[in-house]
Amino acid sequence: MCGIFGYVGNKTNAATIVFEGLKRLEYRGYDSWGIAVVPTASEKSKVKSEKLINTIVVKKKTGKIGNANVNDMPSSSFAFGHTRWATHGGVTQTNAHPHLDCTGRIALIHNGIFENYEGIKKTLVKKGHRFTSETDTEVAVHLIEEYRKTMALAKAVQKAFNDMAGLNAIIVIDSDRNQLIAARNGSPLVIGFGHQENFLASDAAALLPHTKQVHFLEDDEMTIVGHKGIMIFDAKTGTKIAPKVQKLTWSTRQAEKGTYPYFMLKEIHEQPDIIADISETMISPAKRMTEVIRKSQGTYLVGCGTAGYACMAGSYLFSKVAKRHVNWAVGSEFGYQLNFLTKKSLVMALSQSGETIDILESVKKAKNNGASIVALVNVLGSSLYRMADHKTLIGAGPEKAVASTKAFTAKIAYLVLLAYGLAGKTKEGQTVLMHAVSSGKKVLSSLSLARIQKLASRLKNTEHIFVVGRGISYPASLETALKIKEISYIHAEGFAAGELKHGVIALVEKDTPCIVFAPNDEAYGANLAGAMEMKARGGFIVGISHKPHEVFDYYIPVDDACEATIIPNVIVGQLLAYYLAIEKGLDPDMPRNLAKSVTVK
Repeated sequence: MCGIFGYVGNKTNAATIVFEGLKRLEYRGYDSWGIAVVPTASEKSKVKSEKLINTIVVKKKTGKIGNANVNDMPSSSFAFGHTRWATHGGVTQTNAHPHLDCTGRIALIHNGIFENYEGIKKTLVKKGHRFTSETDTEVAVHLIEEYRKTMALAKAVQKAFNDMAGLNAIIVIDSDRNQLIAARNGSPLVIGFGHQENFLASDAAALLPHTKQVHFLEDDEMTIVGHKGIMIFDAKTGTKIAPKVQKLTWSTRQAEKGTYPYFMLKEIHEQPDIIADISETMISPAKRMTEVIRKSQGTYLVGCGTAGYACMAGSYLFSKVAKRHVNWAVGSEFGYQLNFLTKKSLVMALSQSGETIDILESVKKAKNNGASIVALVNVLGSSLYRMADHKTLIGAGPEKAVASTKAFTAKIAYLVLLAYGLAGKTKEGQTVLMHAVSSGKKVLSSLSLARIQKLASRLKNTEHIFVVGRGISYPASLETALKIKEISYIHAEGFAAGELKHGVIALVEKDTPCIVFAPNDEAYGANLAGAMEMKARGGFIVGISHKPHEVFDYYIPVDDACEATIIPNVIVGQLLAYYLAIEKGLDPDMPRNLAKSVTVK
């Protein structure tokens, strides 16, 4: 979940290059950050200091990067850095990465969890190693230091990495050579190829200002990255591996905020254009995928968090439109439910990052059972993308805000095309999506935004919000509640409206905000009945619907888009969550305790 960035080349502002890379990766973790550099020979000659001559120079800070800078760091053509999402050890400057060995000549940054660190630490303490932090990461650098006494650095890194249980990615530098030595298992790492310079990062989007030529390291691959060349090895055997160079299709502009104050708002506003693009360009991929689904005997949609709610929505779409039974499951639970899979089963795994560890572990188990895997993912070359038998990029572009928005609606749009394609109604599916585009644009109009912002101002001090819907509006309710929880920290719960009388309605009291999705579908009357039940208990009813109704105390209009109405409905939920965060003075891009890519268990 942490952000990692490394540079080696012929420029002497390595600290700044790495610092800018970390800012592009901060959505992966923002508890603390740090950078290490090896000063240039000319820099060393300026200062007759034992510290500067013999050690790596490190700068570490807690909290978000904000207005910080690295102007006080020495010139260097070789550096790496890390932005942390804390696991082992509290959020302190000492626990921030990079970590140094006893000599100060080896530094290491790490993403993942070193599961067996405690026993190794005890052994190293007995051998005289001194530890300053509470982290598992520091144990790894001292382990390399110990092995370095009897072997070359690369061999020491290889041996230490193979001793580390768990899913990890590490990068190591030492003060004697301008090389980044890295290895991965589970946690992502990507190499960027430049001219007389090369890069390492935990996310390819961070490399866009420098290069689009990349190699995604596979599990148990190790690399030595210098400014003139790159070598890749099998971390277990040491066998040399030829790089598989791919070209990134995203642009630098897509990964920048532009004129928007926050990435989340920019990404919300991008959705109509993304949906329109999917309706035009994804027909051929969708047709190919429908044939794969037809041939399967049992199709399963699997995702975590927001992607999980997209899977739930997909099960409704396949049932209603294609008359096909498709199961869905939470990614972290699917691994306990897949003993029934066969070689004829099809598992469709949905993920924005393609690095979500719960999805990857479930998919591996499904593959071991013989099932075919479809990846519906947003990141080219991600672990899920490479693991899948059938790959589809949803084309949402880089999503930088931690709370997913455009990746969710892009997945829904693709599932709409699949459902209509299975029913032999592809053109109708395109038409439905274009209705969603038009409806979404109206939701994003200045008049609509003002209405949603006014509602956020009214609700900002509330403690509880309930969101209900039936049919495909049920996953819309869950996703809206998740967005409100994620970025405004207001307790919000999504419910199937029919479940109100089975216990939930006990929570509704006078002025409790109750958001009701009531689109123009078969559940319209039943959704209104739920609204009336809550209003009878004193609830403040917010209606999101194609037309007003007397039961609504506050009304937000959303034009009907048939089976794709979930898209503009969820956009309303995203905007409400965003404006609630703004009203409360919170950062919607970087909510507390969360990170974009969940790569640890």
